Order: sequence, then C-alpha cells, then structure tokens
Amino acid sequence: MGCSGCNAKRDLDRPAMLTVYDWLNDIPDTTDESNIVEIRFKGTRKEFFLNEDRLPLKRDELVVVSCSPGHDVGVVSLTGKLAELQFKRKVKKPDRYEWNKIYRKATPTDVIKWEEAKAREQKVMIRARQIAKELKLDMKIGDVEFRGDNNKAIFYYIADDRVDFRELIKLYAKEFAIKIEMKQIGARQEAGRIGGIGSCGRALCCSTWRTDFSSVTSDAAIKQGLSPNAEKMAGRCGKLKCCLTYELDHYLEALEDFPNELLAIETEKGLARHLKTDILQKKVWYSYAQSEGGRVFVLDLEDVKRFLNMNKRGQKPSFEGYNEPEAKKENMMNVGELDQKLFTKPNKDKKRRDRNRRGPSNRPQGERLEVHKQQEVRAQENQVQENAPQANRSNENRGGGNNPNRNRHHRNRPKGPRPESKEQ
Repeated sequence: MGCSGCNAKRDLDRPAMLTVYDWLNDIPDTTDESNIVEIRFKGTRKEFFLNEDRLPLKRDELVVVSCSPGHDVGVVSLTGKLAELQFKRKVKKPDRYEWNKIYRKATPTDVIKWEEAKAREQKVMIRARQIAKELKLDMKIGDVEFRGDNNKAIFYYIADDRVDFRELIKLYAKEFAIKIEMKQIGARQEAGRIGGIGSCGRALCCSTWRTDFSSVTSDAAIKQGLSPNAEKMAGRCGKLKCCLTYELDHYLEALEDFPNELLAIETEKGLARHLKTDILQKKVWYSYAQSEGGRVFVLDLEDVKRFLNMNKRGQKPSFEGYNEPEAKKENMMNVGELDQKLFTKPNKDKKRRDRNRRGPSNRPQGERLEVHKQQEVRAQENQVQENAPQANRSNENRGGGNNPNRNRHHRNRPKGPRPESKEQ
C-alpha cells in the first residue's frame, strides 16, 4: 500500500508497487518538456511510449497504447521530465528502443473490453498448465496476461533448461483462439507476480515496491555475520533474500575498522578464542576452553587490537575486570491469566460420584434395583445420624447425659429385675 504522500493507488491487479514517488511534484508541470510517458501493465511490466498528440495526461489515468499488433490498455505512471530520466536510467541502448505511441484516453468501451480480457486470465492459465503437463514439458506457466484488445496473451513461464514449445504454441492458439507470446521469467519475478509474506512478517519487497532484481551471493550474508544456513537465508522464491543487500554497505564500512583476521589471544590464564562478533556495535566475544573455566568475555574492538599487538611483542594480557555477557532478561510482560482448569486432569472419583448421582433410568433392571437399595440404606444411615444429636439433647434435659446425680443413682441401683409397681 502506498502512503498518503505519494498518491499511490491500487487499480485492481495493477498494484501500487509499480508507482514511483514523484520528487518533482512540488514544481511546475513538466509535461511540455518531454513527450515520453511511462505506462505500467499487469505485474512488473513497464514500457515507455510517446505522447505525439500531446494529450493532457496525469498519473493513474487509463490510456490506450499501440502494440504490435493491436492495442493495449495501461495506467500512466510517470510523465514529463521524470519519465525521461527513468527512460535514461532503465534503457541501456536508447537508439535501438522501439517506440510506440499513445492513441487516446481509455473510453468506457475500452475499459469494459479490458475487464473481459482480464477475466479470462485465471481460467486460461489453469488450462495452459494442463496442456504443458500433457506434453511432458519441463516448464511451469507462472502467469498469463491478456492484451486490452483481447486478441493476444503473454504466457510467462519458468524453466531451468531450454524448452522446445513450438507444439505447445500451436495447441494454445487452437485452444484459446488468440495470438500467443511466450516470455521466460526467473524465480524472483514469479514471486513478485504472485506475492506473499516474508519471514519479517511483511509483504514481499518484490511484490510491493522492488522491481529491479540484482544477484545476491552468499558472501553478503557472511560479511554481515549471519548464519550460512541456506534455509534461513532463502526467500519465498527459493533464492537468497534481496534484503541481504540493503545493509551490506554499512557492514562493509564498519568492517574496515576490524583487522583482517580475529586471531586467538594468549592471556595469563590460557588461550582465549574468538567466539562471535557484533560488527555494528564493534564488540567481540572471546571464550576460554572448557579445561580453563569456559568463561566468556565481551571486549571492545580497540581492546582487541591492543591485546593482539601485545601478543606480537610476547606479552600476555589479563581479562580480569572485563565484563561477562549479560544474561537474557525474561519477558515480564503480562499477557493475561489462563484458567488452570484447562490444564488439570479430571478426577475419576468425582466422575464416579457424578455418575451415581444421575438417575438409574439408563441402567439395566437388576442394576437399578441394587442402586435403589443402596440409596435407601444411605438414607436410613443419614437419618440415624441426624436423630442421634436430638436424642442426646433430650437426655440432657431430663437429667441424663453427664449428670453426676444420674450416674450415682444408677450405681446404687441393685442388680436384678426391677420390682413391679404396686399400683396396677
């Protein structure tokens, strides 16, 4: 997406990645100084045309341009002096460039026909891949672009070796009833046309703003102190990431202060070997061997140079007083609390009690009777336990319980049967 300051807009499948910031926007209009106009089409394709009729064109306007054969519809990206400068920068041999002219501004009829042509691209691409697979050709159809007149299409393909697609073109022309143009692209161009999300979490550079692809070597990653792991350094296209070259100049400038080779340093306690380097901060990590304690120290670049010069003179410095690397701090950011019930296993005894509390309606007849008897027994036991405290309280009210007089009365009572009452 373009920012509000560069007036970048997204036109269907003509993304804002192909726009160029107009640094001359705050000066008077320069369209009269040059009749060169830059037009962008689908994907990363851009071409330069001549505005021979001096049409009043502005950025992001749809125009109809001349092609060989027929015509096409594109979006104006640059006009005037800036378009001329872009032409001189991108075209290496301007004398051999084949110029086409701009016919007119696109009319509603041209736009409708252009939309109909674009609607065919997805279906044609799928069918084109099937035909190439049937012919067992070692190639992949990456994308299809129809011209604005719906009479010609460009088939972008990827192949490692040379491919004989003469028979393929005949089948395409017979199947789709259009004129065919085959154009080979690389893996980087395919990633730019398809798009995606990089390891940084943002949209790919080749699908948002980068259109010029330069070769990236593994030496760029090594000079920045990055891991030589090919999987981490590779992008979505399978090649080395383009962003490896963004900060390479800063690293090369910082490396000029470092010695050609960071050798091991002989100290009073033993040999300290080079562990890793922070080029931008100019910090160097050295560590002792495990037999000598295995401690790690962080040294400034100036101290490293001084220690190496001392070793050359036969002196052995001491690392005492130098700090060890700080331990990584834990992230104490509060992200909320989780319910511990989600991590505790359910209690089997509780499940069994819950199952017994449920009604015995879903159990067999014999099991239901047994459960019913157990429940009656438990109810009787509970009733007895509830009545026991009441009986004790009534005994206390009658002088029972722990009444000492009652106990003495019972101790003095003679043993044997109780005498019968005289009053009957």
